[in-house]
Amino acid sequence: MTTTKRRTGNEAQSETIQQPAAIVHPERNPGMPLDMEWVSRVHINRSAVERRAATMSTRRTVKKEWQAAWLLRAITCIDLTTLAGDDTPGNVLRLCAKARQPVRPEILQGLGANSLNVQVGAVCVYHNLVPVAVEALRGSDIPVAAVSTGFPAGQNPMEQKLAEIDASVKAGAAEIDIVISRAHVLTGNWQALYDEVRAFRLACGDAHMKTILATYELATLRNVGMASLVCMMAGADFIKTSTGKEPVNAVLPVGIVMVRAIRDYYEQTGFKVGFKPAGGIRSAKEALDWLILMKEELGNDWLHNTLFRIGASGLLSDIERQLSYFVTGHYAAAHYNPMV
Repeated sequence: MTTTKRRTGNEAQSETIQQPAAIVHPERNPGMPLDMEWVSRVHINRSAVERRAATMSTRRTVKKEWQAAWLLRAITCIDLTTLAGDDTPGNVLRLCAKARQPVRPEILQGLGANSLNVQVGAVCVYHNLVPVAVEALRGSDIPVAAVSTGFPAGQNPMEQKLAEIDASVKAGAAEIDIVISRAHVLTGNWQALYDEVRAFRLACGDAHMKTILATYELATLRNVGMASLVCMMAGADFIKTSTGKEPVNAVLPVGIVMVRAIRDYYEQTGFKVGFKPAGGIRSAKEALDWLILMKEELGNDWLHNTLFRIGASGLLSDIERQLSYFVTGHYAAAHYNPMV
């Protein structure tokens, strides 16, 4: 299903990622009892992580038709997001229309990709706009994700957090992006973090839960690694870097720590947990860096939107612009590929 051309050293790596014949959803992570012996063994070599991150863009490049194929895959992994104070039903409707048709038909035709049914992974909105998005996406396979539990600060009382999850699920959200209480991490109260995320998972029911760590606010990479493990033990379906509202959001060093925690959890339990970098990912080149990270650290199973998402609002515009260049030989004006 996947064809590969690979050169080592400073030469380029190129991959063609084709649409799979069928989507195989991984068995959902049920969680496990909190294992503090495992959590306490987490240690991070920061300089090694930063060196690894620094080489991501220099050791691997994807060009020409392979780049187009990877960018089409990236589109299918985008959680197309609007989380602004001036959100209205109108701009959510436009966002959902873009989610259904993320690339102009003439570009898809030029790529020979008309039959691939390219759509985004999900549309992510605030709770009050979930019904609007659900109705706009009716008849498609695109789920609606709702941010919850006092997003972005997570400072609401627990009863309100659980009620918010319940209301979003009842409104039709198939995915819930929850935020953890950062104080539990900063004070080392891992049992409280586990209990909180476990309660959120139970409240989500059949809706998949993406657990936002807000990594910039966790102080250290070791805290990021420990929190990642605890949240997976509590039953997280995905772990997610950021709310998109912090001063620093998705960055590769943090991503490396989190995906290695996912790999460790899979090797120990046999359950696959997804990963979602979010916030500040605006260029096609950055999207490729994250895809390469997933392939190299976790393998091909994590190159599908069942296990990988990119939370973004402006990224799709640049991807469409790059695909337009591949087909026509020039960059389209901004009004040819607006977000909404």
